Amino acid sequence: MAFIHLDIRCLYAILICTAFGSTLSSDAEIKVNPPQDFEIVDPGYLGYLYLQWQPSLSLDNFKECTIEYELKYRNIDSENWKTIVTKNLHYKDGFDLNKGVEAKIHTLLQGQCTNGSAVQSSWSEATYSTSPQGNLETKIRDMDCIYYNWEYLVCSWKLGLGVHFDTNYNLFYWYEGLDHALQCVDYIKGNGKNIGCRFPYLESSDYKDFYICVNGSSKSQLIRPSYFIFQLQDIVKPLPPDYLSIIVKNSEEINLKWSIPIGPIPEKCFIYEIEFTEDDTTLVTTTFENEIYITRTSNKSQQLCFLVRSRVNIYCSDGGIWSEWSDKQCWQGDIWRETLLFFLIPFAFVSLFVLLITCMLLYKQKALLKMVFHTKKELFSHQETLF
Repeated sequence: MAFIHLDIRCLYAILICTAFGSTLSSDAEIKVNPPQDFEIVDPGYLGYLYLQWQPSLSLDNFKECTIEYELKYRNIDSENWKTIVTKNLHYKDGFDLNKGVEAKIHTLLQGQCTNGSAVQSSWSEATYSTSPQGNLETKIRDMDCIYYNWEYLVCSWKLGLGVHFDTNYNLFYWYEGLDHALQCVDYIKGNGKNIGCRFPYLESSDYKDFYICVNGSSKSQLIRPSYFIFQLQDIVKPLPPDYLSIIVKNSEEINLKWSIPIGPIPEKCFIYEIEFTEDDTTLVTTTFENEIYITRTSNKSQQLCFLVRSRVNIYCSDGGIWSEWSDKQCWQGDIWRETLLFFLIPFAFVSLFVLLITCMLLYKQKALLKMVFHTKKELFSHQETLF
């Protein structure tokens, strides 16, 4: 009996080991190679690069499997990788060409041919960088771009340090929708040098990466190019609001109102900052509407003033530039009473003076008439005596 139990245990052990060994053997046999011909291609779009590859030849043996590719990429100094999983053989994205680019990719298998488990290849890697030229100090400085009122773009910069007198800079730009990179045609000049660019109307450029390269030329030295990436809606500077009004509803509530800045920016895209002053107290607040109600700190306040500025809000952009402040609008408390007193007091003095002069003249006239009356009376009496 003991031998029978022992045989049964041995049989179970043999079956388990056989199944486990079969699984290991099956998994060990499934191997896949990484993609081949992996490369990073620069089509001349100032930072918008193509990452492309070809499937490995061994994938012909895995037609029943789902084949995908895991792609990781970043600028070389970045700590974080961007990761995407795709079935395509290419991917496009924007990079900062002031720095190098690195990427890696491997093949992912999953399906019947792998018994439902995931199998992945080793990594295939690629790098890309522009050929460095010129000293770092020759690059332009303090690049500043503003998209005024969501209508026209202006960029400006300062010349690089230590550049020779014959150095000049040129700006090129590209965004998705253009066939090729374009050069600025309306430069801003300073001492005969290009220090900025006024862009033409940019059709269908919103909510896209906008790529800029500013390079330079000189007969006596190489100039280091500079690369920039913007989202135009994030650098919009609107017009300031106008037609401000203050309405004092009662002794406590004040209504501040202004017009929406004119231009193509939708009404829903604005946020406003209000600076409200009550006598010597200042309050700063924000609102998404073009009016606000404020409670007075004192119903005896004699002067209420406010000014307002606008910006594109978080629902339409990831940033924005505040407009200039509007003109100040003020309300004077009891202004009519003060004006009335200002004119009434001098008028009262003048009237009183005129009244006194009139009374004196009337008094003198009355005395004169009385004297004339007495003189005539005496004259008549004398005449009667003679007769």
